[in-house]
Amino acid sequence: MGSLLRNQKARNAVLQVLYVGTLGSLVLAGFLIARQNLAAQGITSGFDFLLKPTGWEVTFSLLPASPTDPYWWYFLIGIINTLFLGSFGLVSATLVGAVVGLARTSSNDLARLLGRSYVDVFRNIPLILQVFFWNAVITHLPSPRSAHEAWGFVLTSRGVYTPSLNVHGLALLGAAVALVAAIALPIWVGKTSRFGKTPDQRRSIQLAAAAATLACAVLILSFGRLPDTPLLNLPALKGLNLQGGLRIPPEFTALVVAIAIYGGSYIAEIVRGGFNAVSKGQVEAANSLGLTPWQVFSRIRLPLALRAMLPILANQYIWLMKATTLGIAVGFADFFMIVALTINHSGQTIEAIGILMAGFLVINLSLAAVFNRINKAIALKGNQLRG
Repeated sequence: MGSLLRNQKARNAVLQVLYVGTLGSLVLAGFLIARQNLAAQGITSGFDFLLKPTGWEVTFSLLPASPTDPYWWYFLIGIINTLFLGSFGLVSATLVGAVVGLARTSSNDLARLLGRSYVDVFRNIPLILQVFFWNAVITHLPSPRSAHEAWGFVLTSRGVYTPSLNVHGLALLGAAVALVAAIALPIWVGKTSRFGKTPDQRRSIQLAAAAATLACAVLILSFGRLPDTPLLNLPALKGLNLQGGLRIPPEFTALVVAIAIYGGSYIAEIVRGGFNAVSKGQVEAANSLGLTPWQVFSRIRLPLALRAMLPILANQYIWLMKATTLGIAVGFADFFMIVALTINHSGQTIEAIGILMAGFLVINLSLAAVFNRINKAIALKGNQLRG
């Protein structure tokens, strides 16, 4: 026994077992105490409530929902709403951050001043205040009868109305897949080594692949169109409200705008840092080879800057995804709001919070895994960014 304890590996294993055992005992004790307290209050624990009907409705859902649907279906609706909001917020914040970040690294004094002013202002205003502000702005837009209209888009206090397609859901999904393929296929053709072609021949194949997939998308939409209806459904005023088109709720618009503006101020600094990480020697070497300014930017500065930005961008994206929980402040039916309503109606606090934690863990860990995979794929061997 003494010789076993004098072994470093044995001691480490014993300490790890004691640590894990102690932690597990504390978790088990907390679970038993919570279960006893809930039983004393007449609240039964477990996940049987997931099969019971909710009895309430949600204000926004990408899936069909009714008060007779069970809780598990509403949790699925909340997760999809959160992913939908997060996707639009991340894309918008990236676009804003890229523009402001490029302005921060510009040689133009006015552009640098405007970029720095934007970052200093919006980065120091709490996100929840910006959500409240934009929600107030949107809800105070004109009524439908006096709304602003341009190119089929209508801005009202009841939301933003956009043109929509009169097609079946499956046809719309198939067209979306075809559009994604129209972008992915040309990229794959340009990267793969399976085509022993010259650059001009590869470009022809890329154009043909893009054209074929776009044609498939048009055919899918044509065959999936609802009978006796035009392909494009435009919003129109009927009575006191607008009919037709796609209505984007004001709370969703306010959240996307707030996340885009607030998150864009942080991403702008990440973009600025990424471009500043590219050494001047590499840029000067590219200029000495006679490359045009656009070629220097697209082939030297941008690829190297992306490699420097990606790890920090992943952390920022994960933070912005968690910021979608602020939707409860303006009444958006995201995952967090569904859980809060579930707790109020069912009383299953521990179970609902556990589902909330597990859901966000899966979302954020999946997002981190995707960015880690991309980071490994584009990483350069050695330190190529050192000046």
